[in-house]
Amino acid sequence: MQNTFQSKSLYYQLVEILKQRIENSMVAHDKLPSERELTSFYGVSRTTVRLALQELEKMGYIYRQHGKGTFVSELRTNATDLAGAYSFTEQMRAMGKHPETKILAFKKIEATKYLAGHMNVQLGEPLFQLDRLRLADDLPMMIEKSYLPVKLFMTLSRELLSIKPLYDLFSEDFNQTVRSADEEFYASIAQKEDSELLNIPEGSPVLHLVRSTYNLENEVIEFTLSVARADKFHYKIRHLRSTN
Repeated sequence: MQNTFQSKSLYYQLVEILKQRIENSMVAHDKLPSERELTSFYGVSRTTVRLALQELEKMGYIYRQHGKGTFVSELRTNATDLAGAYSFTEQMRAMGKHPETKILAFKKIEATKYLAGHMNVQLGEPLFQLDRLRLADDLPMMIEKSYLPVKLFMTLSRELLSIKPLYDLFSEDFNQTVRSADEEFYASIAQKEDSELLNIPEGSPVLHLVRSTYNLENEVIEFTLSVARADKFHYKIRHLRSTN
């Protein structure tokens, strides 16, 4: 096998070989051979194997469970585009899926230093905290923890939230028009509580999203921290080069 690794770096070539193996002959939650077995079979160093596995984990192809081994993630070709995912309900409907939201918690809290800094409000200012589980066709997709300024949504209630989507409430019930939304994300692994809600093994790859939504007055009307299944979402963006 050593002779097949030539022009590109060894670990990059091993990544491609393992990707093809996973896509063509393995299914979700199959266990991969151990690092020692991969080292022996492909004739490369343990370091090369570890680098390749780390890259596959970042790409969402595999997940690791401490003391148990490395497993194939539940790959899907119909992943959701994160670039337009700030309205989960609208995007799921556009994909022909049935969206569902389960409200896990709704309560009033005081802004912590972290929340005050991200929402441009005073420390201790009243906020609504809304925890939701988002599903599509009965499949758990994302956990969202949203924070809203109470001063802009004084009459918001759990009953209202159960009637219509949050962004519909913004425009139809509270005269708040969404102007823009900033969103960033990073890869991680599912902790126990999140894995149980998302119905995935603990340690599976997930995406953490941080979103700030602004109204026409450039006020933050929603600050949301989300955990999304990495096998159900992808990020796509188009870069346009200026002709000037």
